[in-house]
Formats: sequence, structure tokens, C-alpha cells
Amino acid sequence: MESALGQGEHRIRETVVELLEVQGYDAIQVREVARHARVSLTKIYKLYGTRDDLILAALDWWMARNCYAGLAEYSAAPGESLHAALMRVLRPIFEPWERHPGLLVAYFRARASASGETLMSHGIEAVFPAAMAALEDVDLGFIRDLDAILTSLVYGLMGRFAAGEIAVTDIVPAIDRTMFWLTAGYDTVRARP
Repeated sequence: MESALGQGEHRIRETVVELLEVQGYDAIQVREVARHARVSLTKIYKLYGTRDDLILAALDWWMARNCYAGLAEYSAAPGESLHAALMRVLRPIFEPWERHPGLLVAYFRARASASGETLMSHGIEAVFPAAMAALEDVDLGFIRDLDAILTSLVYGLMGRFAAGEIAVTDIVPAIDRTMFWLTAGYDTVRARP
């Protein structure tokens, strides 16, 4: 994906990510992005159409590079517990936010926007193969329940962080504990005769 980007487009996305992290979502102005990226306003509007599309594209690009990049090589380890396998998928997705909390706030805001479903669908596309490898021998009913619970948990944790209720470093441990208890319950039920 990165090699398909032109230099101008790459600079635009890098600039948006930097501005989001330092100044926040509301501070993004297309004119400032153009100035920092050394491109014309016409180029930005030709590539992205709107300010929101520009922000979504930059966040999507950052996620692909920082959160989803290692998932393509994921394979289940023999004898690994379900909890450990799931956390090997989930931890690399969420740990980069700890180093870039401003981007997490921007992601939450963009995700809640009218076009934010794009971020979610691209995330699912990136995570699905690794998640299904971790869940290879798991019942479909549990997978559906896990998806519903995890999606709501993550959205709630991101929202609580964006509202200043929890620290960014509280997110991964909360996901870890939830996965532990869900998989422990699943393993117990599955082990019953």
C-alpha cells in the first residue's frame, strides 16, 4: 500500500497524522495541511474531497502501518491457550495507541462520524485472517458472542479515554482481563462432558 502512494500523498497523510497528534481533530485545516505538506489545496481536494475524508484516510493509513502491519504473518502457535492466541492478535493493534494517545482521540472521533464505518471495515479486513487463525477450533456461537462483546468493549474504552475518564494505558489490560475471563468460561463449558 505504501509504495502505491505518491510522495505528495505520503506527505499529506504524514502531516495530518502529526497535526492530529499534536493539535487534535478540531485543529485540522486543509490549508495548514497543504502548507506543511508542501502541496496545493487543489491536490488535497482532488485526492480526498473533504476534510473528513482527508482525516479518515490519514488515520486509516496510520493504522495499517502501526496496528495491522504484523497481523499478516500471524499463525497460531501449537498448544497455545485461546487467551494467549487472542492477545497475540489484539495486543499489537492496541499498544501503538499508548505511544500515540492523541491519535486515539482522533480515531474515536472519526470512527463516530458519518463516514467512520470505513475505519471499522478496513480494521475488520486487516484483523479477520489473524483472528480466525486464533479461533480456528472455536464454536461459531462463541465467535459471534466474542465479536459483539469485544466490539462494544473497545468502543466503550476508547470513548472513556477520549472523555478523560481512563488512561490510555488502561485499555490493553482491560481487554486482556476480558479475554481471559471470556476464554476461561468458554474453556470450562467446552471441557464439560
